[in-house]
Amino acid sequence: MSATVIRNDCQLSGRGIATTAAGRTFGPNHRWKVLGIGVAANAGFSATFSGIPATAVVLRQGYHLSNAELGLALGLLGLGVALSELPWGLLTDRWGDRRVLLVGLGATAAWLLAMAMLVVPTSSSIPDVTLLAASLLVTGLLGGSVNGSSGRAIMAWFRQNERGFAMSIRQTAVPLGGGLGALVLPSLALAFGFAAVFGLLAAASALSALFAWRWLHEPPMAGDAVSSDVAGPAPLRNIEVWRISTAIGLLCFPQVAVLTFASVFLHDFAGLGTTAISASLAVVQLGAMVMRVWSGRFTDRHGNRRQFLRLCSALSALAFVVLWLLVLAAATMPASQSFLIAVLPLVLVVAGISVSAWHGVAYTELATLAGAGHVGTALSLANSFVFVGFFLVPVAIPGLLHLWSWPGVWLSAAACALVAWPIFLRRA
Repeated sequence: MSATVIRNDCQLSGRGIATTAAGRTFGPNHRWKVLGIGVAANAGFSATFSGIPATAVVLRQGYHLSNAELGLALGLLGLGVALSELPWGLLTDRWGDRRVLLVGLGATAAWLLAMAMLVVPTSSSIPDVTLLAASLLVTGLLGGSVNGSSGRAIMAWFRQNERGFAMSIRQTAVPLGGGLGALVLPSLALAFGFAAVFGLLAAASALSALFAWRWLHEPPMAGDAVSSDVAGPAPLRNIEVWRISTAIGLLCFPQVAVLTFASVFLHDFAGLGTTAISASLAVVQLGAMVMRVWSGRFTDRHGNRRQFLRLCSALSALAFVVLWLLVLAAATMPASQSFLIAVLPLVLVVAGISVSAWHGVAYTELATLAGAGHVGTALSLANSFVFVGFFLVPVAIPGLLHLWSWPGVWLSAAACALVAWPIFLRRA
């Protein structure tokens, strides 16, 4: 095992002030601005890849899609991210977070603006599903730049005993953006159409790019940041990195099922309206935010990241088994159907939160294993598995619905969470 050292031009003074070779000076609290930029950038793109699926019912109606076509379109958004994650991560380790974020966020904003003008239903025409799906694929290819970048800077700006907390705050951006998207985008699509949806998402990406240009700079490396980052082989040759990345991807499968088809489930099976669906999904995201921050702080204090990840896998599997049993009972017990359907949204919220609470802890453990110089690559490897799920799950769910209806969907979600449990590393 050897210490991983990043070479850069920053130095810390005795007062905790960072100064670059170019003469830029940063106060000791600048790391919170870096963290804030990471949150803003990830929240903006999360509003895209989680918010657009929250409009699934309106999207299906507005673009005249079948469930299979809807799943394909949403799945290609995830496929685009999955295909681009590793290249963006390798570029992040080579170019730095600042360049990658500026290029990626700027390109994403421009593309979403083009979609707002050209890929929306109008009174005279409705875009073909192929055009919609291809446009969402490109959105994912460009937006993949956000996920791997900023994590490297955060790991270097924060000390070892702060990183789980800092990365968990960063990961709250995903449910934060998804929750805002779930609250705002469906109603916006109903009231003003998808031009307003894509236009708002373009503005969010542009604003995040502005923040990154103003405040995101390469971090200083002091003794704690360097000496504590111990790693073995490079990430792509490290079996432990591959194991955690694989488990992260598997545990995201049931999360993706909630993000992409929970709105359809609550509408078609439970009979909820747009407002109730948006509120339910927003509660999932809010609960996930709270749990991610708490879990990061908790595992920093107790040094039990690996045990926590295995526990989350088991609890998530249990939650989706309960959801499966309730859906099965509601479909086969007419006398109790009203009560069971009333309980379903609550159980779905609990399952959604349980399967979304662990991200900051997992990414911190992964980045620590990889070493500071390879954080971008390691996080992008994990995100590649995550967004394979964003592709496969929406494509698979219509087939599961055809074969086994909603019980089959939620039982499959439970199985994925259970399989992830033994893959996560045991305590060292």
